[in-house]
Amino acid sequence: MSRGDMKAAVLDDAGLHIESIPVPTPGVGEVLVEVSGCGVCHSDLHVVRGGIPVAKPLVLGHETAGTVVEHGPGVPPSTPRVGSRIVASFVMPCGFCRECERGRDDLCLNFFKMNRTDGTLYDGTSRLARPDGEMLHMFSMSGMAQYAVVPALAVFELPEQMPSVESALLGCATLTAYSAVEHGAGGVRGKNVAVVASGGVGLNLIQMSRIMGAEKVIAIDISDEKITTALGAGASDGVNGADTDPVAAVKELTDGLGVDVAFEALGTPGTFKQAFSMVRSGGCTVPVGLNTGDVCLPINGMVRSQVGIKGSYGARSRVDMPALLKILDDAKFDPRSLVSTTASLDELSTILDRLEAGQIEGRAVIDVQR
Repeated sequence: MSRGDMKAAVLDDAGLHIESIPVPTPGVGEVLVEVSGCGVCHSDLHVVRGGIPVAKPLVLGHETAGTVVEHGPGVPPSTPRVGSRIVASFVMPCGFCRECERGRDDLCLNFFKMNRTDGTLYDGTSRLARPDGEMLHMFSMSGMAQYAVVPALAVFELPEQMPSVESALLGCATLTAYSAVEHGAGGVRGKNVAVVASGGVGLNLIQMSRIMGAEKVIAIDISDEKITTALGAGASDGVNGADTDPVAAVKELTDGLGVDVAFEALGTPGTFKQAFSMVRSGGCTVPVGLNTGDVCLPINGMVRSQVGIKGSYGARSRVDMPALLKILDDAKFDPRSLVSTTASLDELSTILDRLEAGQIEGRAVIDVQR
């Protein structure tokens, strides 16, 4: 394809800017994607505000959907063809480290060492640069841009009925929820479940728990509006933690026992302790929210009640994304039901401010080509 320039959201020491940079070229085993939508995740907010350390300058964006427009050399035969509408997994497995070889894409050594730490792809370089040649680091595939280079192992063809823009959330929020339910909780069929924090990931946890057979799904938040949205997404009950003790309320809803599984989707010490405390003896707490705080837990109580803690980050992309897409296709799932806000790339800073202020219900998605 002919090369030109594209708009991209660049974060440097001076802040977040929308810049014009060259369209990247895919390397060996990679594809070039024309980005249609990129979700705005709390992880993006933590990166911009300095809560997650990253190499800068970088291009934001890790929750991405679009259309394959070019194959680099040596892509696998299973790679979606040019012209395919795809969703990209934010955990981009290298495919050759020891964790990837045993099927644990979610623990890919090179993803965490090279991409998350150094902001590069797996040859140790970035595909992005400013017009003067200055390297721009990458955060996953850096999807807050009109084009993105993605390792071929991390792209998956969208079912026909899935929308091009809003399906971006499948690459992080929905995929993370699926893995937390399937692997973190070991499945939820017939179980009582609580979801602490009903934002973008929380709503996906609610809907995924319902789709995958949970008996009762209790949504906890401190906003009546978010509780209402959670009930619309499939929660059986809602608890406003600003008005009542959420632990006591959850136990009252479960005959005094507590839930079998509590998912924690915000990452604060307070919400983590709440999630842990509302689990019945022998149950499990599954934290999925990232933050910078630590938490102290009652060791004796944990030992005696045999409550497990199973952290869940991302997913086993090559296995979980195809399984997720089949489940969603069979359920006639429409990701637009969980997207409350769409905006242009030029509005990204405003959307991040609103996310920080708790003014985004569900997920905000950037329509990158708008």
